[in-house]
Amino acid sequence: MAPTPRLDEAFLAAVDGRLAATDDLLLRAYPGDDGRRQPVHTVYVPADRYTVDLPARWGSAAAALVAEHGGAEEVCRVAGVPEDLVGDVAQRLSAKLAADPIEDLRLDFEDGYGDRGDGIEDRDAVGAAERLADAVRDGVAPAFAGLRFKCFEEPTRRRGIRTLDLFLAALLDRLGSLPEGLVITFPKVSTVSQVEAMVEVCERLEEQHGLPRRRLGFEIQVETPQLIVGADGTVPVARAVHAGDGRVTSLHYGTYDYSASLQISAAFQASDHPAADFAKQVMQVAVAGTTVHLSDGSTNVLPLGSADQVRAAWQLHAGLVRRALERGFYQGWDLHEHQLPTRYAATFAFYRAGLPSATARLGAYVSRSASQILDEPATARALARYLQRGLACGAVAEEEVSGPTGLTAVQVAALARPRSDTTMTAAPTTPRTRPPHAVANPKE
Repeated sequence: MAPTPRLDEAFLAAVDGRLAATDDLLLRAYPGDDGRRQPVHTVYVPADRYTVDLPARWGSAAAALVAEHGGAEEVCRVAGVPEDLVGDVAQRLSAKLAADPIEDLRLDFEDGYGDRGDGIEDRDAVGAAERLADAVRDGVAPAFAGLRFKCFEEPTRRRGIRTLDLFLAALLDRLGSLPEGLVITFPKVSTVSQVEAMVEVCERLEEQHGLPRRRLGFEIQVETPQLIVGADGTVPVARAVHAGDGRVTSLHYGTYDYSASLQISAAFQASDHPAADFAKQVMQVAVAGTTVHLSDGSTNVLPLGSADQVRAAWQLHAGLVRRALERGFYQGWDLHEHQLPTRYAATFAFYRAGLPSATARLGAYVSRSASQILDEPATARALARYLQRGLACGAVAEEEVSGPTGLTAVQVAALARPRSDTTMTAAPTTPRTRPPHAVANPKE
């Protein structure tokens, strides 16, 4: 006689009841990646220097420097791209600089702008927003763009809120609705209370500007050690993500403010310093399982000067980009147009190098065919997300994925999401490419 279970329905129901709150927490607070596109970088410029044609000008300047230094293939070699990938990466690099040189643009009213007095900043907040609105209307704005306002520390708090208010008002006056790719960067966050205050600011701005509830999300810049380890020994950055009430879209590491706060001398302030790695690992654990993205910081060693200086800066930048990608940071900050070639060379090489293995493994998983590697569902999701990122930035083409896997780009995106149907028996859902709180019309 076959054995029968000894635990009855009443006991199992009691276990379900005991863990109901845990079930709710995991579903609500840790839904996993929502499939929206993440840009490979953020470029920031002082807000008053932004013009509608800035992305095109940056792309042209980057392409001119590439030509000056031997062409795209030579730049790829300088960036450490493996020789067997140089041709493909160089072709994609040239196309990217011509068509889509900036994926994410931040108009800066904080450190890159400074204190210019209320009258000037009021004017610049409105003017920058109007120029961005013109770019959106003309179809030449980057996929993601927005502002970084001044922080919530007492000396700058009211100025920062006023700039954000005016910027949104000018966008709405010009466009009638907010751009789908609008991004708001909240700098120098030190406490959970500041995040809670930012949520209140967003709620009131939505009310005053006639926006739907929860339309406004924001990135948190991690630039202070107090957000990593609090005075009470807790990890405030983990609490801040959830205190954001679903509005926090990303955590961005701030290389230089954070390093300076730890008394690291200027010569050694870098995104690969052990102190930076510690902070970023804490950030990574804090957002695991949530919809919040991560971004690495920047390097201020710019590709300027002599040929040797340019090449040395390119090698440094490419190495840092590659290092971040290998550690699960798929976005970083670029400070100058001459950093664009190595941003894309290193990024494209990362996705193209892993393309054959990733497509073979995902294809074997989907078809349930025999393979030397037996992948778990979680690994299959990671493989799909890797391919989805490569598709989004232009590193790989859809046919290069669909051939070995039998999956369309939409199906790859569905497989990448933890709540999606990993057996692929149901129709896949369209991946979200807009920010998570975006809407088409603010009056809807």
